[in-house]
Amino acid sequence: MIHSVIQVLPQKDYTVYVYFDDGKIKLYDMRPFIGKGIFQKLSDIDDFMRKCTVMNNTLAWDVKGNYDPYKCIDIDPVQIYEKGKDVKDPLIHSA
Repeated sequence: MIHSVIQVLPQKDYTVYVYFDDGKIKLYDMRPFIGKGIFQKLSDIDDFMRKCTVMNNTLAWDVKGNYDPYKCIDIDPVQIYEKGKDVKDPLIHSA
């Protein structure tokens, strides 16, 4: 089963908290990709954080600014689910 991403919370260290529809929360590290290939567009941390969103039921970046699901950078949700680190909700546990 492929789980859908329902919320993302980008961090200033190029990681993203990714919330799935089954209640799991993963911390996905984008640092190995930043500055390489298509991900060069996300090298600026402000762009990385501002353009981070949910599109195509997964973690994505709206690089064109028009919320076009065909012109975004998105990550395979299976990759995030399998390779992301299981974490607790940072919004609950930071209070």
